[in-house]
Amino acid sequence: MKVAIITGAGSGIGLATAKHLFAAGINIVGVGRSEDKLQQLRTELGDDNRVATISADITEIDAPRKIVDFALEKFGQIDYLINNAGIGKPKPLHETDDETLDFFIDIMLKAPFRLARDAIVYMQAGSAIINVTSTFAEIGGRRGGAYSAAKGGISSLTEHIACEYGPQGIRANNVAPGVTLTDMVRERLDDPAFQRMNIDMTPYPRLGNVDDIASTIAFLCSPGGEFINGQTIIVDGGWTKTKYLSPRVLAADVKD
Repeated sequence: MKVAIITGAGSGIGLATAKHLFAAGINIVGVGRSEDKLQQLRTELGDDNRVATISADITEIDAPRKIVDFALEKFGQIDYLINNAGIGKPKPLHETDDETLDFFIDIMLKAPFRLARDAIVYMQAGSAIINVTSTFAEIGGRRGGAYSAAKGGISSLTEHIACEYGPQGIRANNVAPGVTLTDMVRERLDDPAFQRMNIDMTPYPRLGNVDDIASTIAFLCSPGGEFINGQTIIVDGGWTKTKYLSPRVLAADVKD
C-alpha cells in the first residue's frame, strides 16, 4: 500500500487531493494547522486504518522531522510527498516589508524544501514529490512580490530534485493552478477587476475548481504519470498561454 504526505490537507486543494488519492488506494498522512479541519478530513474519508493526521506548523524548525517520523510510525514508508500548503494575498515589491517576505518564503519555499529533504531519504524507486506552485511562477503577475519569488523558487527546486534523484526512480513535478475556486477566491468573484483579469482572460467557460488540481496530482501519483519528471503542469484553462479576451470585454466601450 502506497503512502502520501499532504500538507494543507484540511481544506481546499489539499483536502480534494486527499480524497482523490484515498480513492486510488493510497494511504493518507494529512498535515495541517487546524485540528478541526483535520478531524473533518478523517471523518470524510472514514477509515482510521488508512488515514492519519498530524497538526503542525510547517514553518517550525522541528516540523519536517515530526511529520516524517509520524508517517513512518503510522505506515512504515513514504511514497508521495505533496507540498500544497500556502498563503495568498501578496503585495507588490515596494509594499513588501522583510517580515512579510520571510513569512511567504518560510511557508512556500523553506518549509517544502526542508520537508522534501527529510522525506526523500526514505523514498524508494516509484516514489514522487509534487509541489503545488502557481501560474505566478510561470509568468509575471501584478502584486506577485514575495509570493512569486517563493513559488518560483520551489519550481526550480523541483527541477533539481528531478535531475538529482530521477536516477533512483524518484520523480518530482510541479502542478501550477490558475485561479481556483476556493473560499478565498469566492469572496472576490463580484469584484469587476478580478472578473476582467481572470474570468474574461480564460479561454474556457469556467474557472478551475479544487478537483481539477487534485485529479492532476493524483495522475502524477499513478502509473500513467511514471515517465513524467521535472515538469510543470499548468491547470488554468489556458489563461497563462493565450492572449484571450472574452467577447463581453471586446465589445465593451473603453472610456478614459
